[in-house]
Amino acid sequence: MKRWLGLFLALSLALVLAACGSSTSTDKSKDSAKKEVTKLTVGASNVPHAEILKQAQPILKEKGIDLKIVTFQDYILPNKALASKELDANYFQTIPYFNLQMKENGYKFANAGGVHIEPIGVYSKKYKNLKDLPDGAHIIMSNSVSDHARLMLMLQNLGLIKLKEGVNPQEYDIKDIVSNPKNLKFDANYEAALLPKIFKNGEGDAVLINSNYAIDNGLDPMKDAIAHEPADPKSPYVNIIAVRQGDENKPAIKTLVKVLQSKEIQDWITKQYKGAVLPVSK
Repeated sequence: MKRWLGLFLALSLALVLAACGSSTSTDKSKDSAKKEVTKLTVGASNVPHAEILKQAQPILKEKGIDLKIVTFQDYILPNKALASKELDANYFQTIPYFNLQMKENGYKFANAGGVHIEPIGVYSKKYKNLKDLPDGAHIIMSNSVSDHARLMLMLQNLGLIKLKEGVNPQEYDIKDIVSNPKNLKFDANYEAALLPKIFKNGEGDAVLINSNYAIDNGLDPMKDAIAHEPADPKSPYVNIIAVRQGDENKPAIKTLVKVLQSKEIQDWITKQYKGAVLPVSK
């Protein structure tokens, strides 16, 4: 009898230990799963960048990436925050601006991939058509040098001016205008973020505004602008995901870009912004 009782106790103890071991193993598996979640902090402009990132959040979560979005109101701080490692990436700038910032500030950044284009619009409280602009019309534009080439090319494509030949397309400026039939007067002394307010105040004869600032200030680029920058999916003015050099190959960054370039997100951009923001596939 004692013999059977001893065997019973030994068997019971073995089962308890096995159960404990199984529980410990399960707990370790859970802990391991938790550790597999990658945190990613991305800086972005409010519109449309942060809105697009919010659409990507649940998709990224399923892929083990916890995306934190930090919004900025200007074009200077996002790059400073990226350089100081407060951010893992930022999403707000075009390639020319990105290149200029690296040149002027010595940033060691990399372009991880493009997501969308924001066509610039011509806005006017006084005129409903470009043809109606008077001789000597006062044109207000951004003071950002990286935007000037883009604005000059847009005005040339719209037939308002003609630019000097033989100049790098990304280096055009007001001084390169060789034909200006309407004698347009250019005023490039304003922060891009202030342009929607300047337009609403009725200043100038026309104001050139980036779509992100227009949308963020309650304007509908497709209805409120009297003309738009011609759409070009190969435009160098695609808005990109910027990271520190070497981070462009990190799995989490690659996944972020892949999700943002996915058909699901690109279709959402098209539906949400109705042409005011144009998706790109790469």
